[in-house]
Amino acid sequence: MEFIKKITQTQLFKISSLNSFSVILKIGIGLITSKLLAVFVGPGGMALVGNLRNFLTSLESISTLGFQNGIIKYTAENEKNENQLKRIIATVFICLLCIAIILSCVLYFFAAFWNKEIFGNNFDYAIVFKALALALPWYATSVFMLSVINGLGQFKKVIWINIIGNAIGLLVSIIMVLHYKTLGALLSLVISPALMFFVTFYFINKKINFFKTIRLHQFDFQIIKKLSSYSLMALVSSVLGPLVLLVIRKNIIETVGLEQAGFWETIIRISSYYMLFVTTILSVYFLPKLAVAKNNLETKKVFWSFYQTILPLFIAGLVGVYFLRFFIVNLLFTNAFFPVTTLFFWQLTGDVLKVASLILGYQFFAKKLTVAFIVAELFSLTILYFSSLYFINEFGIQGIVMAQAFDNFVYLLVLMVYFRKSLF
Repeated sequence: MEFIKKITQTQLFKISSLNSFSVILKIGIGLITSKLLAVFVGPGGMALVGNLRNFLTSLESISTLGFQNGIIKYTAENEKNENQLKRIIATVFICLLCIAIILSCVLYFFAAFWNKEIFGNNFDYAIVFKALALALPWYATSVFMLSVINGLGQFKKVIWINIIGNAIGLLVSIIMVLHYKTLGALLSLVISPALMFFVTFYFINKKINFFKTIRLHQFDFQIIKKLSSYSLMALVSSVLGPLVLLVIRKNIIETVGLEQAGFWETIIRISSYYMLFVTTILSVYFLPKLAVAKNNLETKKVFWSFYQTILPLFIAGLVGVYFLRFFIVNLLFTNAFFPVTTLFFWQLTGDVLKVASLILGYQFFAKKLTVAFIVAELFSLTILYFSSLYFINEFGIQGIVMAQAFDNFVYLLVLMVYFRKSLF
Protein backbone atom coordinates (compact mmCIF):
# COMPACT_ATOMS: atom_id res chain seq x y z
CA MET A 1 0.00 0.00 0.00
CA GLU A 2 2.86 2.37 0.83
CA PHE A 3 4.40 1.69 -2.60
CA ILE A 4 1.10 2.49 -4.35
CA LYS A 5 0.69 5.63 -2.24
CA LYS A 6 4.14 6.86 -3.27
CA ILE A 7 3.34 6.30 -6.95
CA THR A 8 0.00 8.14 -6.74
CA GLN A 9 1.69 11.14 -5.14
CA THR A 10 4.27 11.60 -7.91
CA GLN A 11 3.94 14.44 -10.41
CA LEU A 12 4.14 11.95 -13.30
CA PHE A 13 1.16 9.99 -11.95
CA LYS A 14 -0.95 13.12 -11.43
CA ILE A 15 -0.17 14.46 -14.89
CA SER A 16 -0.66 11.01 -16.45
CA SER A 17 -4.05 10.70 -14.74
CA LEU A 18 -5.23 14.05 -16.09
CA ASN A 19 -3.72 13.19 -19.45
CA SER A 20 -5.58 9.86 -19.41
CA PHE A 21 -8.83 11.68 -18.72
CA SER A 22 -8.09 13.99 -21.66
CA VAL A 23 -7.33 11.07 -23.98
CA ILE A 24 -10.37 9.07 -22.84
CA LEU A 25 -12.53 12.12 -23.54
CA LYS A 26 -10.96 12.50 -26.98
CA ILE A 27 -11.54 8.82 -27.70
CA GLY A 28 -15.15 9.24 -26.65
CA ILE A 29 -15.44 12.20 -29.01
CA GLY A 30 -13.70 10.09 -31.66
CA LEU A 31 -16.35 7.39 -31.30
CA ILE A 32 -19.00 9.91 -32.22
CA THR A 33 -17.13 11.54 -35.11
CA SER A 34 -15.99 8.17 -36.49
CA LYS A 35 -19.56 6.91 -36.48
CA LEU A 36 -20.69 10.10 -38.24
CA LEU A 37 -18.02 9.69 -40.91
CA ALA A 38 -18.80 5.99 -41.35
CA VAL A 39 -22.52 6.64 -41.82
CA PHE A 40 -22.37 9.84 -43.88
CA VAL A 41 -19.15 9.58 -45.94
CA GLY A 42 -18.28 5.82 -46.07
CA PRO A 43 -14.85 4.21 -46.74
CA GLY A 44 -14.25 6.34 -49.85
CA GLY A 45 -14.87 9.58 -47.97
CA MET A 46 -12.65 8.31 -45.17
CA ALA A 47 -9.78 8.00 -47.66
CA LEU A 48 -10.28 11.65 -48.74
CA VAL A 49 -10.27 12.73 -45.09
CA GLY A 50 -6.99 10.84 -44.68
CA ASN A 51 -5.44 12.67 -47.62
CA LEU A 52 -6.41 16.04 -46.15
CA ARG A 53 -5.09 15.03 -42.72
CA ASN A 54 -1.67 14.20 -44.21
CA PHE A 55 -1.64 17.52 -46.07
CA LEU A 56 -2.59 19.44 -42.92
CA THR A 57 0.22 17.76 -40.96
CA SER A 58 2.76 18.91 -43.54
CA LEU A 59 1.23 22.39 -43.69
CA GLU A 60 1.29 22.75 -39.90
CA SER A 61 4.98 21.98 -39.82
CA ILE A 62 5.71 24.48 -42.61
CA SER A 63 3.52 27.22 -41.11
CA THR A 64 5.22 26.89 -37.72
CA LEU A 65 8.63 26.25 -39.34
CA GLY A 66 8.84 23.13 -37.20
CA PHE A 67 9.75 25.26 -34.20
CA GLN A 68 7.42 23.60 -31.64
CA ASN A 69 9.98 21.37 -29.92
CA GLY A 70 12.60 24.12 -30.07
CA ILE A 71 10.18 26.60 -28.49
CA ILE A 72 9.48 24.14 -25.67
CA LYS A 73 13.21 23.64 -25.07
CA TYR A 74 14.26 27.33 -25.07
CA THR A 75 11.19 28.46 -23.13
CA ALA A 76 11.95 25.83 -20.47
CA GLU A 77 15.61 26.91 -20.29
CA ASN A 78 14.80 30.66 -20.07
CA GLU A 79 11.68 30.57 -17.90
CA LYS A 80 13.39 32.64 -15.18
CA ASN A 81 15.21 34.94 -17.63
CA GLU A 82 12.37 37.37 -18.38
CA ASN A 83 14.18 39.49 -20.97
CA GLN A 84 15.40 36.53 -23.01
CA LEU A 85 11.98 34.86 -22.77
CA LYS A 86 10.33 37.98 -24.19
CA ARG A 87 12.85 38.04 -27.05
CA ILE A 88 12.11 34.39 -27.84
CA ILE A 89 8.32 34.91 -27.82
CA ALA A 90 8.43 38.13 -29.86
CA THR A 91 10.91 36.80 -32.43
CA VAL A 92 9.12 33.53 -33.08
CA PHE A 93 5.64 35.10 -33.19
CA ILE A 94 6.62 37.77 -35.73
CA CYS A 95 8.38 35.20 -37.89
CA LEU A 96 5.52 32.67 -37.82
CA LEU A 97 2.85 35.28 -38.53
CA CYS A 98 4.67 36.39 -41.69
CA ILE A 99 5.05 32.77 -42.86
CA ALA A 100 1.37 31.99 -42.15
CA ILE A 101 0.18 35.01 -44.17
CA ILE A 102 2.34 34.02 -47.15
CA LEU A 103 1.07 30.42 -47.04
CA SER A 104 -2.52 31.63 -46.74
CA CYS A 105 -2.15 33.60 -49.97
CA VAL A 106 -0.71 30.54 -51.75
CA LEU A 107 -3.58 28.37 -50.52
CA TYR A 108 -6.32 30.84 -51.39
CA PHE A 109 -5.23 31.87 -54.87
CA PHE A 110 -4.18 28.35 -55.92
CA ALA A 111 -7.07 26.47 -54.28
CA ALA A 112 -7.97 24.62 -57.51
CA PHE A 113 -4.41 23.33 -57.85
CA TRP A 114 -4.33 22.00 -54.28
CA ASN A 115 -7.73 20.38 -54.75
CA LYS A 116 -6.43 18.44 -57.75
CA GLU A 117 -3.21 17.41 -55.97
CA ILE A 118 -4.86 16.23 -52.76
CA PHE A 119 -8.25 14.90 -53.92
CA GLY A 120 -7.71 14.19 -57.62
CA ASN A 121 -9.69 15.21 -60.70
CA ASN A 122 -12.98 13.61 -59.62
CA PHE A 123 -13.69 15.89 -56.65
CA ASP A 124 -14.21 19.65 -56.38
CA TYR A 125 -13.38 20.75 -52.85
CA ALA A 126 -11.43 23.93 -53.65
CA ILE A 127 -13.49 25.77 -51.02
CA VAL A 128 -11.77 23.67 -48.35
CA PHE A 129 -8.41 25.22 -49.22
CA LYS A 130 -9.88 28.74 -49.26
CA ALA A 131 -11.28 28.13 -45.77
CA LEU A 132 -7.89 26.75 -44.73
CA ALA A 133 -6.21 29.92 -46.01
CA LEU A 134 -8.37 32.05 -43.70
CA ALA A 135 -7.89 29.72 -40.72
CA LEU A 136 -4.13 29.13 -40.98
CA PRO A 137 -2.75 32.27 -39.23
CA TRP A 138 -5.02 31.66 -36.23
CA TYR A 139 -4.03 28.01 -36.08
CA ALA A 140 -0.29 28.67 -36.39
CA THR A 141 -0.50 31.22 -33.57
CA SER A 142 -2.36 28.79 -31.32
CA VAL A 143 0.28 26.08 -31.91
CA PHE A 144 2.99 28.59 -31.00
CA MET A 145 1.25 29.71 -27.80
CA LEU A 146 0.62 26.10 -26.76
CA SER A 147 4.35 25.36 -27.16
CA VAL A 148 5.20 28.34 -24.93
CA ILE A 149 2.75 27.16 -22.24
CA ASN A 150 4.28 23.68 -22.45
CA GLY A 151 7.80 25.08 -22.15
CA LEU A 152 6.80 27.05 -19.07
CA GLY A 153 5.99 23.72 -17.40
CA GLN A 154 2.24 24.37 -17.30
CA PHE A 155 1.49 20.70 -18.02
CA LYS A 156 -2.05 20.76 -16.65
CA LYS A 157 -2.95 23.83 -18.72
CA VAL A 158 -1.71 22.10 -21.88
CA ILE A 159 -3.93 19.12 -21.16
CA TRP A 160 -6.96 21.29 -20.35
CA ILE A 161 -6.45 23.20 -23.61
CA ASN A 162 -6.50 19.87 -25.46
CA ILE A 163 -9.67 18.85 -23.61
CA ILE A 164 -11.49 22.08 -24.52
CA GLY A 165 -10.17 21.90 -28.10
CA ASN A 166 -11.50 18.37 -28.51
CA ALA A 167 -14.94 19.46 -27.31
CA ILE A 168 -14.96 22.34 -29.80
CA GLY A 169 -13.86 19.96 -32.56
CA LEU A 170 -16.75 17.61 -31.76
CA LEU A 171 -19.37 20.35 -32.01
CA VAL A 172 -17.95 21.65 -35.29
CA SER A 173 -17.73 18.11 -36.75
CA ILE A 174 -21.31 17.23 -35.85
CA ILE A 175 -22.70 20.42 -37.35
CA MET A 176 -20.60 20.28 -40.53
CA VAL A 177 -20.95 16.54 -41.27
CA LEU A 178 -24.72 16.51 -40.70
CA HIS A 179 -25.21 19.48 -43.02
CA TYR A 180 -22.55 18.96 -45.70
CA LYS A 181 -21.54 15.25 -45.51
CA THR A 182 -18.01 14.73 -46.95
CA LEU A 183 -17.47 18.45 -47.58
CA GLY A 184 -18.47 19.11 -43.97
CA ALA A 185 -16.00 16.51 -42.70
CA LEU A 186 -13.22 18.18 -44.67
CA LEU A 187 -14.18 21.70 -43.58
CA SER A 188 -14.34 20.68 -39.91
CA LEU A 189 -10.71 19.53 -40.13
CA VAL A 190 -9.56 23.03 -41.08
CA ILE A 191 -11.97 25.13 -38.99
CA SER A 192 -11.69 23.39 -35.58
CA PRO A 193 -7.91 23.91 -35.05
CA ALA A 194 -8.23 27.65 -35.79
CA LEU A 195 -10.77 28.02 -32.99
CA MET A 196 -8.09 26.76 -30.59
CA PHE A 197 -6.52 30.25 -30.79
CA PHE A 198 -9.10 31.70 -28.40
CA VAL A 199 -8.55 28.90 -25.87
CA THR A 200 -4.73 29.08 -25.90
CA PHE A 201 -4.79 32.89 -25.80
CA TYR A 202 -6.93 32.81 -22.66
CA PHE A 203 -4.56 30.43 -20.87
CA ILE A 204 -1.28 32.06 -21.94
CA ASN A 205 -2.55 35.52 -21.01
CA LYS A 206 -3.03 34.31 -17.43
CA LYS A 207 0.71 33.58 -17.27
CA ILE A 208 2.18 36.42 -19.35
CA ASN A 209 0.74 39.52 -21.05
CA PHE A 210 1.06 38.13 -24.56
CA PHE A 211 0.49 41.22 -26.73
CA LYS A 212 2.63 43.46 -24.51
CA THR A 213 5.43 40.94 -25.00
CA ILE A 214 5.29 41.21 -28.80
CA ARG A 215 7.50 44.16 -29.77
CA LEU A 216 9.32 44.56 -33.10
CA HIS A 217 12.50 45.78 -31.42
CA GLN A 218 12.68 42.48 -29.52
CA PHE A 219 13.21 40.55 -32.77
CA ASP A 220 16.51 38.65 -32.60
CA PHE A 221 17.73 36.79 -35.66
CA GLN A 222 20.10 34.72 -33.50
CA ILE A 223 17.08 33.03 -31.92
CA ILE A 224 15.80 32.02 -35.36
CA LYS A 225 19.27 30.70 -36.16
CA LYS A 226 19.23 28.55 -33.00
CA LEU A 227 15.77 27.22 -33.85
CA SER A 228 16.71 26.44 -37.46
CA SER A 229 18.01 22.99 -36.56
CA TYR A 230 14.59 22.12 -35.13
CA SER A 231 13.05 23.46 -38.31
CA LEU A 232 15.15 21.10 -40.41
CA MET A 233 14.17 18.13 -38.24
CA ALA A 234 10.47 18.96 -38.38
CA LEU A 235 10.50 19.55 -42.13
CA VAL A 236 11.89 16.07 -42.66
CA SER A 237 9.47 14.25 -40.33
CA SER A 238 6.33 16.39 -40.50
CA VAL A 239 6.51 17.34 -44.17
CA LEU A 240 8.20 14.45 -45.93
CA GLY A 241 6.49 11.86 -43.68
CA PRO A 242 2.90 12.81 -44.57
CA LEU A 243 3.88 13.29 -48.23
CA VAL A 244 5.23 9.74 -48.31
CA LEU A 245 1.93 8.54 -46.79
CA LEU A 246 0.05 10.47 -49.48
CA VAL A 247 2.06 8.73 -52.20
CA ILE A 248 1.51 5.35 -50.54
CA ARG A 249 -2.25 5.98 -50.27
CA LYS A 250 -2.40 6.91 -53.96
CA ASN A 251 -0.58 3.65 -54.73
CA ILE A 252 -3.13 1.74 -52.63
CA ILE A 253 -6.01 3.43 -54.49
CA GLU A 254 -4.47 2.51 -57.85
CA THR A 255 -3.51 -1.03 -56.77
CA VAL A 256 -6.42 -2.25 -54.62
CA GLY A 257 -9.01 0.56 -54.80
CA LEU A 258 -10.37 3.64 -53.00
CA GLU A 259 -12.40 1.57 -50.53
CA GLN A 260 -9.31 -0.39 -49.41
CA ALA A 261 -7.48 2.90 -48.90
CA GLY A 262 -10.41 3.90 -46.69
CA PHE A 263 -9.87 0.77 -44.57
CA TRP A 264 -6.23 1.75 -44.03
CA GLU A 265 -7.32 5.26 -43.00
CA THR A 266 -9.80 3.65 -40.60
CA ILE A 267 -7.15 1.58 -38.79
CA ILE A 268 -4.93 4.69 -38.65
CA ARG A 269 -7.82 6.57 -37.04
CA ILE A 270 -8.29 3.83 -34.43
CA SER A 271 -4.53 3.77 -33.80
CA SER A 272 -4.44 7.54 -33.36
CA TYR A 273 -6.89 7.32 -30.46
CA TYR A 274 -4.82 5.04 -28.23
CA MET A 275 -1.52 6.53 -29.41
CA LEU A 276 -2.65 9.81 -27.87
CA PHE A 277 -2.03 8.35 -24.40
CA VAL A 278 1.67 8.08 -25.20
CA THR A 279 2.37 11.00 -27.55
CA THR A 280 0.70 13.54 -25.28
CA ILE A 281 2.51 12.44 -22.12
CA LEU A 282 5.78 12.32 -24.08
CA SER A 283 5.52 15.88 -25.39
CA VAL A 284 4.02 17.33 -22.21
CA TYR A 285 6.17 15.57 -19.58
CA PHE A 286 9.14 13.63 -20.99
CA LEU A 287 10.43 16.08 -23.64
CA PRO A 288 11.02 18.91 -21.13
CA LYS A 289 12.73 16.38 -18.82
CA LEU A 290 15.05 15.25 -21.61
CA ALA A 291 15.76 18.86 -22.57
CA VAL A 292 17.15 19.69 -19.13
CA ALA A 293 18.97 16.36 -18.56
CA LYS A 294 22.66 17.27 -18.16
CA ASN A 295 24.36 13.91 -18.76
CA ASN A 296 23.86 10.29 -19.85
CA LEU A 297 22.88 9.19 -16.35
CA GLU A 298 20.03 11.70 -16.10
CA THR A 299 18.91 10.86 -19.64
CA LYS A 300 18.97 7.15 -18.79
CA LYS A 301 16.66 7.78 -15.82
CA VAL A 302 14.16 9.53 -18.09
CA PHE A 303 14.30 6.73 -20.67
CA TRP A 304 13.77 3.95 -18.15
CA SER A 305 11.11 5.87 -16.30
CA PHE A 306 9.13 5.71 -19.55
CA TYR A 307 9.93 2.03 -20.24
CA GLN A 308 9.02 0.93 -16.70
CA THR A 309 5.77 2.89 -16.36
CA ILE A 310 4.19 3.97 -19.65
CA LEU A 311 5.25 1.21 -22.08
CA PRO A 312 3.95 -1.79 -20.03
CA LEU A 313 0.57 -0.09 -19.54
CA PHE A 314 0.42 0.66 -23.27
CA ILE A 315 1.15 -2.97 -24.23
CA ALA A 316 -1.50 -4.23 -21.79
CA GLY A 317 -3.99 -1.82 -23.31
CA LEU A 318 -3.24 -3.01 -26.85
CA VAL A 319 -3.80 -6.64 -25.88
CA GLY A 320 -7.29 -5.58 -24.83
CA VAL A 321 -7.78 -3.65 -28.07
CA TYR A 322 -6.86 -6.73 -30.12
CA PHE A 323 -9.41 -8.98 -28.42
CA LEU A 324 -12.06 -6.28 -28.69
CA ARG A 325 -11.34 -5.46 -32.33
CA PHE A 326 -14.67 -6.75 -33.68
CA PHE A 327 -16.60 -4.81 -31.05
CA ILE A 328 -14.51 -1.65 -31.70
CA VAL A 329 -15.11 -1.69 -35.47
CA ASN A 330 -18.81 -2.37 -34.99
CA LEU A 331 -19.09 0.42 -32.41
CA LEU A 332 -17.09 3.08 -34.22
CA PHE A 333 -18.11 2.35 -37.79
CA THR A 334 -20.55 0.24 -39.79
CA ASN A 335 -20.66 -3.28 -41.26
CA ALA A 336 -19.01 -1.91 -44.41
CA PHE A 337 -15.81 -1.48 -42.38
CA PHE A 338 -15.63 -5.07 -41.10
CA PRO A 339 -12.52 -5.91 -43.25
CA VAL A 340 -10.57 -3.49 -41.00
CA THR A 341 -10.45 -6.23 -38.32
CA THR A 342 -7.88 -8.11 -40.44
CA LEU A 343 -5.45 -5.18 -40.09
CA PHE A 344 -5.31 -5.04 -36.29
CA PHE A 345 -2.51 -7.53 -35.54
CA TRP A 346 0.19 -5.88 -37.63
CA GLN A 347 -1.01 -2.37 -36.78
CA LEU A 348 -0.82 -3.06 -33.04
CA THR A 349 2.56 -4.80 -33.40
CA GLY A 350 3.92 -1.81 -35.29
CA ASP A 351 2.52 0.62 -32.73
CA VAL A 352 4.28 -1.15 -29.82
CA LEU A 353 7.57 -0.88 -31.69
CA LYS A 354 6.81 2.74 -32.55
CA VAL A 355 6.13 3.70 -28.95
CA ALA A 356 9.32 1.98 -27.81
CA SER A 357 11.28 4.13 -30.26
CA LEU A 358 9.41 7.41 -29.62
CA ILE A 359 11.13 8.21 -26.33
CA LEU A 360 14.52 7.65 -27.98
CA GLY A 361 13.52 9.76 -30.97
CA TYR A 362 12.61 12.67 -28.68
CA GLN A 363 16.25 12.80 -27.63
CA PHE A 364 17.06 14.10 -31.12
CA PHE A 365 14.92 17.16 -30.39
CA ALA A 366 15.92 17.53 -26.75
CA LYS A 367 19.64 17.61 -27.60
CA LYS A 368 19.32 19.17 -31.06
CA LEU A 369 20.97 16.26 -32.88
CA THR A 370 19.93 17.56 -36.28
CA VAL A 371 22.07 15.58 -38.71
CA ALA A 372 21.55 12.28 -36.90
CA PHE A 373 17.79 12.82 -36.83
CA ILE A 374 17.54 13.67 -40.52
CA VAL A 375 19.61 10.64 -41.54
CA ALA A 376 17.53 8.31 -39.32
CA GLU A 377 14.22 9.78 -40.54
CA LEU A 378 15.13 9.61 -44.23
CA PHE A 379 16.31 6.04 -43.70
CA SER A 380 12.99 5.16 -42.04
CA LEU A 381 10.85 6.82 -44.73
CA THR A 382 12.83 5.05 -47.46
CA ILE A 383 12.26 1.67 -45.81
CA LEU A 384 8.54 2.43 -45.36
CA TYR A 385 8.04 3.46 -48.97
CA PHE A 386 9.83 0.56 -50.65
CA SER A 387 8.63 -2.09 -48.19
CA SER A 388 5.05 -0.85 -48.72
CA LEU A 389 5.40 -1.33 -52.48
CA TYR A 390 6.55 -4.92 -51.94
CA PHE A 391 4.14 -5.91 -49.17
CA ILE A 392 1.08 -4.31 -50.82
CA ASN A 393 1.87 -6.14 -54.03
CA GLU A 394 2.24 -9.43 -52.12
CA PHE A 395 -0.48 -9.17 -49.45
CA GLY A 396 -2.90 -6.47 -50.62
CA ILE A 397 -4.13 -3.94 -48.05
CA GLN A 398 -2.56 -5.95 -45.19
CA GLY A 399 0.79 -5.21 -46.78
CA ILE A 400 0.80 -1.55 -45.69
CA VAL A 401 0.42 -2.36 -41.97
CA MET A 402 3.06 -5.08 -42.32
CA ALA A 403 5.37 -2.52 -43.95
CA GLN A 404 4.77 -0.07 -41.09
CA ALA A 405 5.59 -2.73 -38.48
CA PHE A 406 8.78 -3.69 -40.33
CA ASP A 407 9.82 -0.04 -40.62
CA ASN A 408 9.21 0.60 -36.90
CA PHE A 409 11.24 -2.49 -35.97
CA VAL A 410 14.27 -1.41 -38.02
CA TYR A 411 13.98 2.18 -36.76
CA LEU A 412 13.93 1.02 -33.11
CA LEU A 413 17.06 -1.07 -33.63
CA VAL A 414 18.87 1.89 -35.20
CA LEU A 415 17.96 4.20 -32.29
CA MET A 416 18.93 1.62 -29.67
CA VAL A 417 22.36 1.34 -31.23
CA TYR A 418 22.77 5.12 -31.61
CA PHE A 419 21.69 5.96 -28.05
CA ARG A 420 23.22 2.88 -26.41
CA LYS A 421 25.35 4.96 -23.99
CA SER A 422 22.31 6.83 -22.67
CA LEU A 423 20.07 3.76 -22.73
CA PHE A 424 22.26 1.07 -21.18
